[in-house]
Amino acid sequence: MILTVTLNAALDVTYQVPRVDWDGVNRVAAVHRRAGGKGVNVARVLAALGQDVLVTGLAGGPTGRAIEADLEAAGLPHAFVGIAADSRTTLVVADSGQAVAGGEQGSRGAAPGGERGSGGQTALFNEPGPEVTAAEFGRMVGRFTDLLVTADAVVISGSLPRGVPLDAYATLAALAAEHGVPAIVDADGEPLRHAPGGRPSIVKPNAEELARAVPDGGPEEGAQALRGRGAESVVVSMGADGLLAVTPEGIFRARMPYKVKGNPTGAGDSLVAGLALGLVERSPWPERLTRAAALGAAAVAAPVAGDFDRDVYADIHPRIVIV
Repeated sequence: MILTVTLNAALDVTYQVPRVDWDGVNRVAAVHRRAGGKGVNVARVLAALGQDVLVTGLAGGPTGRAIEADLEAAGLPHAFVGIAADSRTTLVVADSGQAVAGGEQGSRGAAPGGERGSGGQTALFNEPGPEVTAAEFGRMVGRFTDLLVTADAVVISGSLPRGVPLDAYATLAALAAEHGVPAIVDADGEPLRHAPGGRPSIVKPNAEELARAVPDGGPEEGAQALRGRGAESVVVSMGADGLLAVTPEGIFRARMPYKVKGNPTGAGDSLVAGLALGLVERSPWPERLTRAAALGAAAVAAPVAGDFDRDVYADIHPRIVIV
């Protein structure tokens, strides 16, 4: 079982409008509501690949109940820790034909081989999330520890709600390491800077996140710096330039054969799902990176975060070159 952790789970809402008038009144053509957050998206992809998954994290209030109901409708098992405050909502306003909401991605979703499609406009509005008490986070740590007993790998990803310590991901990764469970951390800002201290198996920033965490030097130097702080391996998503992996076995780069047009929202989560599957299968790094890069690119072609286009995946996977 692969356990995904989403501490700042969201109900993703998308308003699709024939043509957005940013200065006037808009009539909404369609509304989509879906449970989201990076860990939820990872779990959706893994489930589509036939893997046993379990979603955990924090959820509260009417929005939290809507998140849980959507996961149940999708057949995704969950074990959220309840909190008093209401979980957040994210809102996307998009021209018709643009992608459906995928949570907190924004530019974070930049995937190998991906580029935004031409035409239309999309705006993403992210609420900061609920206020979480120390006691509630303590219960989350206890639940996480219990769930590690049956986990083969853990994915810890996304933003932190208010009140959660900035080193929370390092704390959870360290617990996983103590239980012999490999962990992937996908975060930004201070949570990313702290994450290597928990000795995760993989830290997965994109190039912009890595530059913020390690301002000096290029991607390879930044990845080496995170390894020096405790991460076993670092995988950097480089957009159209593919992937860079700095690992104990060496440095690898995944080169993409072509660009996939679409919306990169959620593509980074598909990439992480591929890395998690590689951890469970203990596949060699070239094989692991090829699948992860192909999943990320295939997600660009899918309209909804947490999905991927199987035809694009099948076409691009054998063409990716590892150097």
